Amino acid sequence: MVYTEIKEKGGRKYFYRVKSIRRGKDVNKKRIYLGVDLDKRKLSKKEADADKELSLLSTLLTKSEETELKKIKEIYLKQLKATEENRYEAFVSLFTYDSTSIEGNTLTLQETSQLLFERVTPRKSLREINEIMNHKKAFDYLLNCEGDLNKKMILNLHKLVVKETLKEELENQIGKYRTLQVYIRGTEWMPPKPTEVAKEMSYLLSWYTKNKNKLHPLILATYFHSAFETIHPFVDGNGRVGRLLMNFVLRKNKYPMINIPSKNKYRYYEGLEESQVNGNLRPLIKFLFDLLRDEKIIF
Repeated sequence: MVYTEIKEKGGRKYFYRVKSIRRGKDVNKKRIYLGVDLDKRKLSKKEADADKELSLLSTLLTKSEETELKKIKEIYLKQLKATEENRYEAFVSLFTYDSTSIEGNTLTLQETSQLLFERVTPRKSLREINEIMNHKKAFDYLLNCEGDLNKKMILNLHKLVVKETLKEELENQIGKYRTLQVYIRGTEWMPPKPTEVAKEMSYLLSWYTKNKNKLHPLILATYFHSAFETIHPFVDGNGRVGRLLMNFVLRKNKYPMINIPSKNKYRYYEGLEESQVNGNLRPLIKFLFDLLRDEKIIF
């Protein structure tokens, strides 16, 4: 059931589109804020847009997938504290290797692990070595973040990810939303103009705040990741930062992190493009669900 709810405060009318979803004996409600003091024409358009979003978000996970995710969470929460350091080293090595490999880094998994935890430096370019070291520093930064997603955290994360890896003429873009137009290779999607980035990121963070207690964490993390990559807020490092943020959302909601294998990058790209071009998030959700279900290193 979908309906519009009106709340009056201070003499003004605030409109919300609400969808009631029954699961067994329980009824959950998802709300989308439409605006304040809307006329009929604006309200009708806002309702139509909200209905599309509510329909999409409510059907992204099947009931069996939700049940499976609940089991995954239960197993994750039972992991022994004594094994945490070992799991940390194994996951960081694999996640860093795959996330940087997706972007073209040529270090092997073994070279990545030895560089991070044994300080054995491979015969690779300084830029590639810095990418690996930076990714671990950014990962550790997120593990120690006590707050929630916000602009300052995202900019700090970008600064850590791309430090000493960009061309000299782009160094003024480190830790800042881009002031240049960027393009995504191999996709029809064109990221927004530089003048629109700050506004789009503000909208995304507001959306996250409004929905973080309403949506399943996997849907929340996937939607945020897709939207973040759609905006492409930085001149470089968007993929690495986006995957780190996705995992931050999962871990904050007591779910294990997801590693996207570089060998599966084309299915990953296809899922992102389907969400960006056609607004269909389901393929990306299914892809990430499968990875989470089959994850061997639970961290």
